[in-house]
Amino acid sequence: MSVRKLKPITPGQRFRVVNGYDAITTDKPEKSLLAPKKRSGGRNSRGKMTMRYIGGGHKKRYRIIDFKRNKTGIPAEVKSIEYDPNRTAFIALLNYQDGEKSYIIAQNGLQVGQTVVSGETATPEIGNAMPLSQIPLGTIISCVELRPGQGAVMARSAGTFAQLMARDGKFATIKLPSGETRLVLVTCMATIGVVSNSDHQLLVSGKAGRTRWLGRRPRTRPVVMNPVDHPMGGGEGKSSGGHPRSRNGIPAKGYRTRSKTKASNKYIVERRKK
Repeated sequence: MSVRKLKPITPGQRFRVVNGYDAITTDKPEKSLLAPKKRSGGRNSRGKMTMRYIGGGHKKRYRIIDFKRNKTGIPAEVKSIEYDPNRTAFIALLNYQDGEKSYIIAQNGLQVGQTVVSGETATPEIGNAMPLSQIPLGTIISCVELRPGQGAVMARSAGTFAQLMARDGKFATIKLPSGETRLVLVTCMATIGVVSNSDHQLLVSGKAGRTRWLGRRPRTRPVVMNPVDHPMGGGEGKSSGGHPRSRNGIPAKGYRTRSKTKASNKYIVERRKK
């Protein structure tokens, strides 16, 4: 994978860095795995704006992704690696031997023509999905389940990965992308390898218009608001705004909002880095 720096022939392209899309093999998605995607524009059922800074953007169709990988023991061939407008990672189209097709999150190094399989009998190779009980310790994994059968919820975005650190009884210890170390049941599934499109963090949009294409409207900084609109607003001239906090007055930057009585606290071995 690579990135391309464009020639500065227009002001919008002067600083633009785009994805090389070397890994992409087709620009035509599988029609049977597409679904419509409705936009609200931040409005509720009465048309009133309830979420700020949302609206516009290019029309998208949702790609139905198989996060559960529950077709165990049936080999599937990777037919293509595709772009997905709904996520930062690339996706892979699988053709199972029984004729079914599905999309999965593509891992770095997944090639067209490669065979992937899921289940306890799978080998720990890139793209294969296995229970944590069968994965060798120290393996780099992604698309990790939090509860058995729930489907992948952790380490799904571009370039992310987790690491299987240890196993003890019915729990496995996993180091997550945030730096948090957490216990997960060994019956949960995970995919071997790092999520694709790791160069995503190097991209530069180059102009404000591209943010509008993504459906994000201009965001007003709290410091320039009036006191009636935000706790950080008001003051004469260019004032700093005081302590950083949300519109509801909750402090930002270091203030912990996680409940001390949350049920899942006992599964967190080490909190994420500040």
